[in-house]
Amino acid sequence: MFQVPFGDMKTHYQQFKSDIDTAVNRVLASGHYILGPELEKFEKDFANFVGVNYAVGVSCGTEAIYLALAAMGVLPGDEVITVAHTAVPTINAISMTGATPVFADIDAKTYVMDVNSVESRITAKTKAIVPVHLYGQMVDMEPLMKLALKHRIPVMEDIAQATGALFKGAMAGTIGEYGAFSFYPSKNLGAFGDGGMVVTNSKENYELLLKLRNMGQSQRYHHDIVGINSRLDEIQAAILGAQLPYVHEWNARRREIAKRYDEGLKGLVTTPYEAAYGQHVYHLYVIQTDNRDAMQKYLADKGVQCLIHYPIPGHLQKAYAFLGYKKGDLPVTEQAANHILSLPMFPELTNEQIDLVIAAVRDYAKDTNLAPMATPMNAQVAGR
Repeated sequence: MFQVPFGDMKTHYQQFKSDIDTAVNRVLASGHYILGPELEKFEKDFANFVGVNYAVGVSCGTEAIYLALAAMGVLPGDEVITVAHTAVPTINAISMTGATPVFADIDAKTYVMDVNSVESRITAKTKAIVPVHLYGQMVDMEPLMKLALKHRIPVMEDIAQATGALFKGAMAGTIGEYGAFSFYPSKNLGAFGDGGMVVTNSKENYELLLKLRNMGQSQRYHHDIVGINSRLDEIQAAILGAQLPYVHEWNARRREIAKRYDEGLKGLVTTPYEAAYGQHVYHLYVIQTDNRDAMQKYLADKGVQCLIHYPIPGHLQKAYAFLGYKKGDLPVTEQAANHILSLPMFPELTNEQIDLVIAAVRDYAKDTNLAPMATPMNAQVAGR
């Protein structure tokens, strides 16, 4: 048991128990559990929330990416450019199409795709670019979209960790041809199980996605194309719909927590950098520090649970050894992977708990004579 857990879904449920129980009981009483009115309503409400024309609920975030790529016509033998500094499901989804993942490096300040490293990865086989809006912060989409337009390559946004994030006032999911969301329970909008969503502004894309997620059917037993079974069920749709009105409030609280961390940790570690072009929604609060593993253990002993997102970049994972990458190929990605640590971050985190985390980091710094990191990010510690 931790005094400050990394996340606390039980407390989240207790705070919104009435809304969630009402939603679940309504579905149970209806007798309609797949592709019903709850999903239809949530899809419309979520599309309005994001600011797009269409939204299609699917089984999980991984399949949201896969289905968007499939709808884009990505096939075996094609290449898809993304980053290795992401949850491996991003990469798995590319592999599910039969295409080859190609990795760009990340920006040292923001941890997201370095647009300057993308163009050199483009070949005649490149059929899509997948920017990952990581930790709650968006990729610099303006130069990326200009590059994509120049080479006539479609862009699909991975928004698993950035629901509600902004780029120059535009919400994540409104810029690329498709946007893919995850509703894993810990996300900024989370289900009580798995779930995902694909958004688009194109009616043609929307109608194709409806078929792809429901075994290629245009109507029952009429299979027009090869699809899969990837349907967001009615109970999860109802739970998500009940929580959707609170997302902006929760994101605002995440930003408050981040500010409190920033102020308490200044000068001790490299705190997150918020790019001037957007608004960070802090799915995760990720610091950099030397001797990261020692700090994680020390904080755990002090009752503070921390995780690492992610310790092994995708290009160095055993599963992707066949791609032929080696250490040193993505230097910024690898430097980050060796130094990052995610502190507790969830809307129900109390100020007292935040202060406990800050005190534990300060104790670690005192006990180890920790000096501020001399990294390219350190000049941006003041960040916001």
